[in-house]
Amino acid sequence: MNYETQFTKQVGIQYPIICGAMYPCSNPELIAAVSEAGGIGIVQPLSLVFVHKHEFREGLKLIKKLTNKPFGMNIITEKSSKIYENRMRKYLEIALEEGVRFFVTSLGNPKWVVEQSKSVNGIVYHDVTNKKWAEKALHSGVHGLICVNNRAGGHAGELSAEQIIKDLKEFGVPIICAGGVGDKISFNEALQLGYAGVQMGTRFIATTECKAHEDYKQAIVKASSKDIVLTDKISGVPVSVIKTEYIERIGTKANPLARYFLRHHKFKHWMRMYYTIQAAWKLKRASLEGAGYKDYWQAGKSVDGCNAILSSKEVIQNMVSV
Repeated sequence: MNYETQFTKQVGIQYPIICGAMYPCSNPELIAAVSEAGGIGIVQPLSLVFVHKHEFREGLKLIKKLTNKPFGMNIITEKSSKIYENRMRKYLEIALEEGVRFFVTSLGNPKWVVEQSKSVNGIVYHDVTNKKWAEKALHSGVHGLICVNNRAGGHAGELSAEQIIKDLKEFGVPIICAGGVGDKISFNEALQLGYAGVQMGTRFIATTECKAHEDYKQAIVKASSKDIVLTDKISGVPVSVIKTEYIERIGTKANPLARYFLRHHKFKHWMRMYYTIQAAWKLKRASLEGAGYKDYWQAGKSVDGCNAILSSKEVIQNMVSV
């Protein structure tokens, strides 16, 4: 079967499969392995630097040693922290110097990423959950949309994959399905709906190249979609995680005071920053230390298609095989 789409032609890859940027699971070896297998891996800067301890440029150079195929970079463009924004601008400058040409933006206005990468023909796709945010992103000049549906891991959307593609087809840009894809059946279903590709995270955590703890990988393999719940205790907004004994014990709802601050027009940015710092620490420890620590294991409903720990190449080949 020919898997060439508008997306694969834009980015220069063989198969329309993205390994989504994952904090804390996006280590250089995983990113390179997915790209080498014909998909495209995405660098998550804080994962690269804070979790896996690579100086940013050296981390990119390591990926380039492991594969000569394209890989991308994720940039969160939310403006609650000027320090963070300035760091991301510097990281983008370094990435462009190191030959990165595909960027996935999220949680803010992506216009500055589009403008900064335009001189080298950079391609920018933006995460969206509905038509309203898609229109805003396209107005900022992005080249495609990554549509996060209600089966995704991390910060899931509210709409189904079927509803989002129906709402956004009219825009005429490549649309990527993010959420619920973990095997050949779900992959082909997404393409048949009209998506130009898929973005997977959960399925690539349960791979040999991912440096997440074995307990985390086994939890994904053992879980079903019924075990995926939403909690707002990690980041202040609902995040999809595997229901463990720890999650059941502490509950899934932030306390009333935290919810009040998250809605307050003056305090919400500070509260989000607090949650972001707290989440960065909790998720890092849970990923690297396994079940000995608090079991905050992000995963989407694609766990239904994750039945074994495989190499990234095996994951992709299983999806595209005739």
